[in-house]
Amino acid sequence: MPTSQHSALEISPNAAAGIVEQYLAASMLPDPERAATYLAPGTKITFTGGRIFAHPRDATAFNAGRYRWVKKRMDRFDVCPGSNETIVYSVGTLFGEWPDGQPFEGNRYIDRFVVRGGKIVAMDVWNDSAERLLTMRGISA
Repeated sequence: MPTSQHSALEISPNAAAGIVEQYLAASMLPDPERAATYLAPGTKITFTGGRIFAHPRDATAFNAGRYRWVKKRMDRFDVCPGSNETIVYSVGTLFGEWPDGQPFEGNRYIDRFVVRGGKIVAMDVWNDSAERLLTMRGISA
């Protein structure tokens, strides 16, 4: 039976999910400098709408303009191990307050992370916030 070659930097699927969970916890404080410790140099963070950020502080600044505050209810982590990387999906809902102080909850989100060698190397973010804002303003998309 052939043996597979594994990188010395390979980590378990549970460890990859733990890195993602710790990153998200730091991001929600918000503590973008701590969150950055979970990222590899050159990581690209892509938000809904194709907004690209190079550092968690940029994403925090964007969120500060969109929300008075926002948090995630992380319902589950779906982990897809590969030979050199692990894909981790965080699925749940957002809750918080819009800039005008109106509370919200139930905004669906999915975050997709690529974890390689114990660090996040890519993150993609999707959520319902833009759609919910349009609906609140009476605009149909």
